[in-house]
Amino acid sequence: MIEILKTILPVALMLFIGILARKSNMLSREGVNAMKKVVVNITLPAVMLHAFASMTWTMQNVIVTLLMFLVCLAALLLGKLFAGRLRFLPYLTTGFEAGMLGYALFTLAYGAENVSGFATVDLGQVLFVFTVYKLLLGREGSQKITGRQLVKEMLTSPVIIAIAAGVLLGATGLYAAMVPSGAAGVLDACTDFVSAPTSAIILITIGYDLELSHIPWKTVARAVVVRVLVMAGLRFAIGALLRLTPVGDRLDPALNIMFILPPPYVLPVFADDEKERGFVSSSLSLMTVITIAAFFILVALR
Repeated sequence: MIEILKTILPVALMLFIGILARKSNMLSREGVNAMKKVVVNITLPAVMLHAFASMTWTMQNVIVTLLMFLVCLAALLLGKLFAGRLRFLPYLTTGFEAGMLGYALFTLAYGAENVSGFATVDLGQVLFVFTVYKLLLGREGSQKITGRQLVKEMLTSPVIIAIAAGVLLGATGLYAAMVPSGAAGVLDACTDFVSAPTSAIILITIGYDLELSHIPWKTVARAVVVRVLVMAGLRFAIGALLRLTPVGDRLDPALNIMFILPPPYVLPVFADDEKERGFVSSSLSLMTVITIAAFFILVALR
């Protein structure tokens, strides 16, 4: 019970502080947005750099990356089957908010020293979100995203730059070559220091944004049920497939955290209609609550 509380209480505390900050006007919307920018542009890239640099690169990584990309694509197609008139529902059934939530929860549950396992699972869905997902989403809004704009965004994104640098260091063996001289330890010390506040900042901002009033329950419940069913089916499928490879069940903890995550938080930006934006934002809020509840259950059962 003590070990469970060590993981659960920090999460609950940070979420409560975020809610309290909103209700007491301790933080403004501009302040919270600034905190998110710190995470996305500074602390999270440090997490990514260390995770991908310290990863053991084998053909197994390629298999997991490809499977996760296909899983995201399958989730999108399955979402379209249930979409009906809800044109944004397919985008709520695919993709994972690993950056702003997944790494924080995985680190709290399994420790920063094991985050490379989560990064292995994350790479395929990152490639999906920054290519297929954003390109299709861009066509839904009034301001269409061109291929050139998408490439520019990828090349200038601190997260993508950090992933690319981490892959370069890890896959080429350069990081391993830096270990004997102590240079890798210096790099680790820097990334660990910069990334240390990531989990706390993320959870405070999520608590601040959790607003469950005025939810269109009928449509939101439909989106939540579809997402849960799709994620449950695909989690079982990818687990079964990986057990047929040398990977086995080694990535089960990372997959469990990944598949309880909500879809990317960027989604409401692309909803021009106020009613659609309310539906998407409400769905993300409720899915985030479900993620936190599922995380508590995973920790208790671990």
